[in-house]
Amino acid sequence: MSTRNPQLSQHFLRSPRLALKLIGHSNLKKHDLVLDIGAGSGVITIALAKKAREVWAIEPDHATAAKLRANLQKYQINNVHVIEQDFLQIKLPTEPYKVFANPPFHLSAQILYRLLSLENQNGQIISKNTPQAVKPTAIYLILQKQLALKLIPTDRHYTSQLGHHILQNYDARIRLPLRPTDFTPPPAVPTVFYEAKLRQT
Repeated sequence: MSTRNPQLSQHFLRSPRLALKLIGHSNLKKHDLVLDIGAGSGVITIALAKKAREVWAIEPDHATAAKLRANLQKYQINNVHVIEQDFLQIKLPTEPYKVFANPPFHLSAQILYRLLSLENQNGQIISKNTPQAVKPTAIYLILQKQLALKLIPTDRHYTSQLGHHILQNYDARIRLPLRPTDFTPPPAVPTVFYEAKLRQT
């Protein structure tokens, strides 16, 4: 069910059962709009479609997006909107939404900047908020452990500038460790399931 562009740092989940298990560790509800960034050929997307009202499956690679559409048709899934475009270029939802994704590792930080309406330019972070901007109410990502540790509050590790921005509005933590054998191809670095939930004001 997975295809891979060898030039991208993509490591797809092998098991739909694991995707459903991870969703079970989230706060996703049946009425939610959910973004799956780097959807691949649909292991996570199809699991999300069973649990959410609507899924935006964002997959810029043409061949992989075609496989994704074929899998959605095979399973007769009709609440998924496939977006064949770079996530950093798409228009984000103007209604409340959540993110649940296994993005390419080399884009993880950029994706978080985009979700928070921030942009990293020349080593500085500048606000890109607009009146229409809506921050996700929850973010669930599969991340390299080294990055995730910099995005959570801790006395044992360094919290990055991006982490400090996240923690201004979100409660963040590592939910679960993952195994290399959970992925195809297996990543060479430790990976975790990361959660950031928007605090209620």
